[in-house]
Amino acid sequence: MKPLILATVAMSLVSGISEGAQSAAVREAERAAVHPVGSASQMRAWLARVPLTWTFPPDFAETLRGHAPLITVEMSTAPGCLPCGDMWKSLHRLRTRYGWTIRTIDARQALERSGRLGLPWIGHPVLWVRPTADPNRTIPVAIGTDHEVNLARNIYLATKMLSGVRPGIGLRAMAKFTGIVAPTAIRLNSIRKD
Repeated sequence: MKPLILATVAMSLVSGISEGAQSAAVREAERAAVHPVGSASQMRAWLARVPLTWTFPPDFAETLRGHAPLITVEMSTAPGCLPCGDMWKSLHRLRTRYGWTIRTIDARQALERSGRLGLPWIGHPVLWVRPTADPNRTIPVAIGTDHEVNLARNIYLATKMLSGVRPGIGLRAMAKFTGIVAPTAIRLNSIRKD
């Protein structure tokens, strides 16, 4: 997963970042996101730098099992793609645990979805969550691979947003449970004054 891209997209959705600042943030996120790996050991070394989620909301497992019939997890993939293979292993274990529907999407679909959200297309894999009944409401939850617990956490947050939780609340949850997005001191001070 490339946390900076997901954080940039979420921040732009919630806070309405100006177009110029958003473009600079997206360019910075794209540079941070491109980490090609040529071997399983390189991929493990890259993943070793990614923090693991240790704290989960109390309704975590209940939400993931309860919403399983209502959500579909989709992934773009390619033959010989090491991060894709790693992601598939995690997704199959998570599907067994929570009962999700998992399917692949082709590169064209992934590119179109990325374009609609202003995400830079960096290749496979990209993981999306959507309501089973609505293929047009999608939330990207991972770009590249990630630890299994982080994938489950991101799918949980997407499920909550797709089932009615406002994006701002989802973003705060991401900040609380992941540390990917942290509120700034200026923003905290303005919130305390209100």
